[in-house]
Amino acid sequence: MKLINFTVAGYTRAGAIVDNKVIDLNYAYQAQLKAEGKYRYEAIAKAYVPDNTDELYQGGKESIQLAQNAIDFILANPESFDKKVIYNLEEVKVEAPVGRPGKIICVGHNYREHILEMGREIPSNPVIFAKFANTILGPEDDIPHYPISDQLDYEAEFTFVVGKQARNVSEEEALDYVAGYTITNDVTYRDIQRRTLQWLQGKTVDGSAPMGPYLVTSDELQNPSGLDVVLKVNGEVRQKTNTANLVFSVQKLVAFLSNLMTLEPGDVVLTGTPGGVGVAMNPPQFLKDGDVVRIEIDQIGALENKVKATEAAVTV
Repeated sequence: MKLINFTVAGYTRAGAIVDNKVIDLNYAYQAQLKAEGKYRYEAIAKAYVPDNTDELYQGGKESIQLAQNAIDFILANPESFDKKVIYNLEEVKVEAPVGRPGKIICVGHNYREHILEMGREIPSNPVIFAKFANTILGPEDDIPHYPISDQLDYEAEFTFVVGKQARNVSEEEALDYVAGYTITNDVTYRDIQRRTLQWLQGKTVDGSAPMGPYLVTSDELQNPSGLDVVLKVNGEVRQKTNTANLVFSVQKLVAFLSNLMTLEPGDVVLTGTPGGVGVAMNPPQFLKDGDVVRIEIDQIGALENKVKATEAAVTV
């Protein structure tokens, strides 16, 4: 499945993209339950296939499978419900596949070429830092460029979302704890990032984590290694690698992180960026108003966002 949140008529709900259509998952499951003669079908659907992806991930593989069954039902019985369930893709605004994650964990220095261009040594343990939910944007949103810095940079990130609670998980079991995979642009204000030893300031500005175009569930993408990653700015290739080049694989990251902290469904992990960031170019090439950043990853798709200068101050 390709999972999203989508907004229509002022409401944001969980959906799936199927052949350029958007299926409302909660309504599709309501329709199926009602057709089966279930009482309290609205309450049952809310519990097992909620109307937002954050709660949907909490249901684990059971909820994902029920959602898939509901999609199959509604596509075979499109007129079976009194609420609109199927939309054309252009009728809705596609939002990020995660709304308000409890944790956004980022991994630094995880591609060998990026480590070398930044003048660092290959780490013996993952370098981790955080972003927060205020940074998340959808695939149809512009990247705000606030006038707090002129060193706005891009970072293509292969990203996974946790599918069930994970604590002390082994590498061999790790992929069973992944709900699916998406793309994130770890937008960074470089001078702000570097004004202290901790990177957090430059990583957590509002709107600095465009995510999408959807989440490909792990039953469809079973091997996260061997995927080509390409980032372009205005059509020019800036970053190019393969997830086989990760120093710490998805399996290693799930095991490492779950031995530090309890990972919860819906937590997001950005696995690192390859070489080619703007700050490392000679001379540095930072993003400016009107630039279009496009990230493509095999078996996932493309995330494309435009940079838009804004005079509005960052609110706190």
